[in-house]
Amino acid sequence: MFRQIPLGGILLMVGSVLTVIGFIAYFQERATLNLVGFFCGIPILLGGLALKAAELEPVPYSRPTALAVLERRQHQATPIQKQLRQDITRYRYGQQAHLDEVLERLGLSPTDEERPVLAGLHEDDIDGNYGLVLEFRSPHVPLSLWQEKQARIETFFGPGVRAQIQQPETDRIELALVSQPHSPSSQQEG
Repeated sequence: MFRQIPLGGILLMVGSVLTVIGFIAYFQERATLNLVGFFCGIPILLGGLALKAAELEPVPYSRPTALAVLERRQHQATPIQKQLRQDITRYRYGQQAHLDEVLERLGLSPTDEERPVLAGLHEDDIDGNYGLVLEFRSPHVPLSLWQEKQARIETFFGPGVRAQIQQPETDRIELALVSQPHSPSSQQEG
């Protein structure tokens, strides 16, 4: 729940209130309140501005998750799928884009301008398994390159994960990371 609250916004609000209190106290000649307002409020306000400038908003769900899929997630999702979902659905700071380093390591981000942008996600039942579907806007990276990197994607997000890549419309790629709870590699781990 707290992952959905923007820290930069909170610091801006608290810093603004303390700074205003400091100004009011200054004009009313209340030295202690004035000091608290200025020496706490202004740094907190500046910290909030800095965080707000470096803030990366959570990736939105493109559709609600069905109860049956939530149950599959609970029983079948791999630790990497869980961590990935948590990371992209919370506020991040100091990153240019969600999964920017991952896309670069996979060879799917030739430059910052050509990098696919994670625009949404949804969870689905895919062939009776839990699937975390990442929805990318990918005007500069063609479907053929995504497909060429499929084995590398599975290795990166595995073990126990199969990657499915689709292009539902031009310039859009859906990368489904499907749990494989009965695969030999996932049985060796347990």
